[in-house]
Amino acid sequence: MRTLTAVTLASIALTCTATAGGQRPRTNHTDRIADPCTLGFTPISAIQGSGTTVALTGTQSTKGVVIADYEGASPALRGFFIQAVTGDGNPATSDGLFVFEGSNADTVSVGDLVRVTGTVGENQGQSQISVGTITTCGVGAIAPVDVRLPLPAADALEAYEGMLVRFPQALTVTEHFQLGRFGQVTLSNGRLQQPTHVVAPGAPALALQARNDLNRIILDDGSQAQNPDPIPFARGRRPLSASNTLRGGDTVTGLVGVLTYTWGGNAVSGPAFRVRPIGALGGSVNIVEANPRPASAPTVGGTVRVVGMNLLNFFNTFDGLPDTVDNCRNGVAGPATDCRGADTQAEFDRQWPKTVAAITAMHPDVLGVNEIENDGYGPGSALQFLVDKLNAATAPGTWAFIDVDAKRRQVDAMGTDAIRVAMLYKPSIVTPVGVTAALNHAAFVTGGDSAERNRASLAQAFSVNRSGATFILNVNHLKSKGSPCDAPDAGDGQGNCAQVRVNAANALAAWLASDPTGTGDPDVLLVGDYNSYAKEAPITALKDHGFTNLVDTALGPDAYSYVFDGQWGYLDYALGSASLRPQVSGVGEYHINSDEPSVLDYNTDFKTPGLVNSLYAPDQFRVSDHDPVVVGLTLTATPR
Repeated sequence: MRTLTAVTLASIALTCTATAGGQRPRTNHTDRIADPCTLGFTPISAIQGSGTTVALTGTQSTKGVVIADYEGASPALRGFFIQAVTGDGNPATSDGLFVFEGSNADTVSVGDLVRVTGTVGENQGQSQISVGTITTCGVGAIAPVDVRLPLPAADALEAYEGMLVRFPQALTVTEHFQLGRFGQVTLSNGRLQQPTHVVAPGAPALALQARNDLNRIILDDGSQAQNPDPIPFARGRRPLSASNTLRGGDTVTGLVGVLTYTWGGNAVSGPAFRVRPIGALGGSVNIVEANPRPASAPTVGGTVRVVGMNLLNFFNTFDGLPDTVDNCRNGVAGPATDCRGADTQAEFDRQWPKTVAAITAMHPDVLGVNEIENDGYGPGSALQFLVDKLNAATAPGTWAFIDVDAKRRQVDAMGTDAIRVAMLYKPSIVTPVGVTAALNHAAFVTGGDSAERNRASLAQAFSVNRSGATFILNVNHLKSKGSPCDAPDAGDGQGNCAQVRVNAANALAAWLASDPTGTGDPDVLLVGDYNSYAKEAPITALKDHGFTNLVDTALGPDAYSYVFDGQWGYLDYALGSASLRPQVSGVGEYHINSDEPSVLDYNTDFKTPGLVNSLYAPDQFRVSDHDPVVVGLTLTATPR
């Protein structure tokens, strides 16, 4: 049930003015014809009806107060919203309606009481009346109707379509992926969790997904412009910039705006209910910093710091724009393929400083990375480039990397995907020992499918220089949920390729149990992107093989490193063998990426020239879409 509030007319003019085709008449005809403001009309609620489409069609006349004005040429909405002075008292019918002019008209102002005549219909699922004539009959005021999340049913907002609404509760920023492209943010009552992050796949996950679907609303700007400049939604009622961000977990209280149902500027944004405070009667949105940027990397203690980090396609080879030639290869010896990451040298010159800033801020001694260009280990390789830049930012010789091909005397030992995993380390702290091991056989890489899916796994033992204690680091990147595999999505919440990831997890555990490094050391730390949330089958399989989910142990169910479709969880892990677990001094997630809008990254596309500069800083924020995981180890030397 919605609460209908009283409406007070501030004043009613004694004469009225009629417009047609968006133009004001030159003369007043009230002395020749009946006053249109006194004529009968069809109530908005009767036009809207109680269904998902209008109850009446054809030519209609109706009357209401202008509650939001979006007149003007495209990308404006080219019209305005009206709401009945007095509603019909039926909570199933809306008292608001969009008036479409479809011209450059500037006919009304917010607060005008108008009578409109036109053709009623639907556009993109939104009810509207396409005018003919508009008559200004005075001014009025409308109080917003309170709406709360979660909604009682999937179609609950239909009763408020086109009306002035208020969300009185504190709402949380749970998605900002399309902030830069379409000027929109998704809000919810509390940050939404990925179902399979907290409950088992299948019925429990589907039930939680259904509840999540009722607990979100899109906050949208006042136009259908793509790549808006400025981007209106950031903290403190100021535009978004590199220094004034909008982070997941920030809050909005008392949001007031008109409830629309359209896409956000392009079919890619999708039709949905949206609250537009800009241009609305009493429209208001104040985004409050509730999730500050971390001032430093997590404190995890220990004598050795290990970091797992997704680099989001660190390539120093480019196809360029437009992409007409494939300049990259799948491995050194593989076929040509599209490059990823930066499209140009100019973009890369913005990407690598952010990457170096993030790594140096975490002070790792050993670093396992995902998504680096698979182009060997030579002087021009992406991995050598990164190490050179890290050494330039610290001191010569501070950093080195594991040359897997040289160690194994094998070309493309890490496979022939476009990207691979890799390891970097500080020689002053640790020394690689034993066999450099690569799990690149078909059972693991294909995961039982008809083609290669998972990236080859890398394991390397390290000896701590000061103590002589050793441990094994293993880095993985399993197949993504959005990729095609032989078996279709099972519909249980785990996405595509779930069985491929399970098969890979079992093969990985068996391989690690076989002592692939030849050191006999049982202390194994697994990091990387497993493309599986905490309650999904691949992680369960690794736990069944004796590995502990160290992120869950240290941080609990509220941990996150990744957001997709407005729902939070983690795909990035630190898992430890039974013997390693008591030697773990701490685990933390460095929230520099997932909380930050993607438009703050290094890319220059989909941005105006001014925003290319104002949204960029050579700092650690939004270098990737995954947050790094930091692990502290206090290792015990084992007598040999």
